[in-house]
Amino acid sequence: MIVIPLVFSAVTLGIYKMGTDIKQLGRLGLLAFTWFYIATGISVVLGIGLNAIFHPGAGVALQATGNIPQNLATSINWSKFFLDIIPDNAISAAANQKIIPILFFSITFGLSLAAAGEKARTVVNVLEGLMEAMFKLTKGVVATAPLAVAGIMAWVLATQGGKVLYAMAKLIGTLYIGLLVIMVVFWVIVYFMGHNPFATTKKVMEPLLLAFTTCSSEVTLPVHMQILEKTGIPNKVVSFVIPLGYSFNLDGAALYQSLAVCFLAEAYGIPLDGAALATILVTTLIANKGTANVPAASLVVLAVILTSIGLPVEAIAILAGVDRFMDMGRTTVNVFGNTIAALLLHKFGGKGITDEA
Repeated sequence: MIVIPLVFSAVTLGIYKMGTDIKQLGRLGLLAFTWFYIATGISVVLGIGLNAIFHPGAGVALQATGNIPQNLATSINWSKFFLDIIPDNAISAAANQKIIPILFFSITFGLSLAAAGEKARTVVNVLEGLMEAMFKLTKGVVATAPLAVAGIMAWVLATQGGKVLYAMAKLIGTLYIGLLVIMVVFWVIVYFMGHNPFATTKKVMEPLLLAFTTCSSEVTLPVHMQILEKTGIPNKVVSFVIPLGYSFNLDGAALYQSLAVCFLAEAYGIPLDGAALATILVTTLIANKGTANVPAASLVVLAVILTSIGLPVEAIAILAGVDRFMDMGRTTVNVFGNTIAALLLHKFGGKGITDEA
């Protein structure tokens, strides 16, 4: 009920803004989005790899209430994957919950709106109204979610016992290992840009701590921008990269989503082949763009990814009970990832840009 209209409106508007920003800021915008997709892609692949190493979902035998494929390796193949990307009928794809074709249509529609400029403003306004309405609906669902989560967790604990608690603890531990790996990669990048990694981290410690304690990008954003400007990055670069990055560059969230989907597939006893993993990669790369301001955004994107490979969305309730513990870490990495984006764009794309009129 929520996923398709929310994803369509959010991704279309996100791609529309992306196309507009690239047109307006040229090389700087192109570099920004290139880095956003590279960083997100690395995070997704890392999440898949960590699941293959640590297998946090092993030993948990979850049961779905509906029918799901027993082996995605036989229910998904490469030729079908590529042929199904382009929908024959967007309405039919939406009715059948086919996420990848909807994402493809959203991208092309968003780019078309950006190319049309002011002539498409009415359509953009309608989509903004639809997205706002879906935000309100999502908030209502999220507000009632604790009751459903409590019921499902009670049932899972009654049927699985301590195995599920061990699996959740292992998932959290695996996530934080992955977040640490991403931080190390960021520190290496900072070092090769000629900065001291630990001094750089210390400079942005205030927004990092704020992100860790509040799990909120909205609260962190203004503080983060002020701190970066104090480090010498021009306001014109900061005011472009950071707000954009908070919507399009969510490295910690991408790591979590790919890891969580693989965890749930393993918990249901369903192996993932190359095509299924490619679906996870593509869906995560696209669905993350423009959905940052959606209430419980990571869980909504997780629902999109699960739908794309045929796993039950109800599985999210199992993760919702411990989501706060994981949200703290991934939000912190999201913030530091955008610090890296600002540094990279200042060094390689912001030459000659100053705050002087």
